[in-house]
Amino acid sequence: MAKKQKKRTAYKKKTRISKPPKGMFNKFFKGVEIQVNEVKEKQENIFDKLGEVTEKVLKVKPSTQISKILEEYDKTDISIGALGGHSALDVCRGAKKLGFRTVVVCQKGREQTYARYYKSREDGKGIIDEIIMVNKFKDITKKEVQERLRELNTIFIHNRYFWVYCDFKDIEKKFKVPIYGTRTMVKLEERDVPKNQYYLMEKAGIRIPKIFKTPKDIDRLAIVKVAEAARGYERAFFFCNNEESYKKKSEEMLKNRIITKEALKVAVIEEYIVGAQVNFNYFYSPITEELELMGTDTRRQTNLDGLLRLPADVQLEVLKYLKPKLVETGHIAVTTKESILEKIFRIGEQFVEACKKEHPPGIIGPFALQGAVASEEGKEELVIFDVSMRIPGSPGTISTPYSGYLHHESISYGERIAMEIKKAIEEDKLDWICT
Repeated sequence: MAKKQKKRTAYKKKTRISKPPKGMFNKFFKGVEIQVNEVKEKQENIFDKLGEVTEKVLKVKPSTQISKILEEYDKTDISIGALGGHSALDVCRGAKKLGFRTVVVCQKGREQTYARYYKSREDGKGIIDEIIMVNKFKDITKKEVQERLRELNTIFIHNRYFWVYCDFKDIEKKFKVPIYGTRTMVKLEERDVPKNQYYLMEKAGIRIPKIFKTPKDIDRLAIVKVAEAARGYERAFFFCNNEESYKKKSEEMLKNRIITKEALKVAVIEEYIVGAQVNFNYFYSPITEELELMGTDTRRQTNLDGLLRLPADVQLEVLKYLKPKLVETGHIAVTTKESILEKIFRIGEQFVEACKKEHPPGIIGPFALQGAVASEEGKEELVIFDVSMRIPGSPGTISTPYSGYLHHESISYGERIAMEIKKAIEEDKLDWICT
């Protein structure tokens, strides 16, 4: 019970309460919702009879429902879960290595990888302990599915599938299962939402390609990123260098029903950076406040990769009958020169800090800055044109040496996530890393 405050002599003059030092309450308020409101009221208790006080009051709402769910979990029997696709195997392998039970939510007709080929067995092989079958991935928000996940004390690792097949609002508001990471940040990958990835990179001081607001503004080689008609979550790219070529290419794609007029209206027209393309895959721990470079990779895209394997004269002939496509089908582990590692870490740290300020609590765990190393005016510069606000779908990053330089052996994203969850359990900080 709080002690009674002694009455103090009232002062007639108005008093302004000074702000606490910056960052003083950063860790204290993790996992709670904070509002800053302008209020004018008479203070009581210690400020009895001080008169009217105008100040900015930090109002802390009660613990969120997710925090309460975490409190009720059996911390000695935690499961790590994922949606059946993208990076689920990477997540489950790491979880099993650290002693966690694994659960995967599978869509009927797409479950064999998890329910059969990599299912856990009595002889110790396999990594998938339990599956939950649903008709469609979006059914993960159904009451009975969520109840089962909570029964298993599940911490869910969100991936690209999670957000492609489910509604953002449903996941943010209705999915009452703790998610590792900031659940409200993944939608910022979309280019048609406020304060999206371009905004965050600008605030971070990271160079991005020039964005052309209209086709009339195009004055150099540009790439147009527009959603496919058949698969709205994938992008159909085309190249142009002025308004005329933009119109010609877009009309051709509309005619062939590769894209729609609606998608073209909100498409991003972006300067095309000619350089070695690299994805910089990071991990940020709010517990240690340290940024790690997990690995670097580049994309394999079809049918582009197949075309590039042909001799130049054959390519020219084939292109008369076939249009290039850039559909992502996998990744290749690559390395970078040590001389640019400092730049890689710097832009990662800048992005983390910008996210903390613009979208608190900011980045938690895995993310990636995807771009190219351009060579301009005799120096190499990193230009970023895409961001993953969650685990990248590239298990091959373990094949690069960067995590090993820190941890003395190369570790996967799945293992690093499991290490963080284990540390949070031991230090009673799950609400620092789950939302």
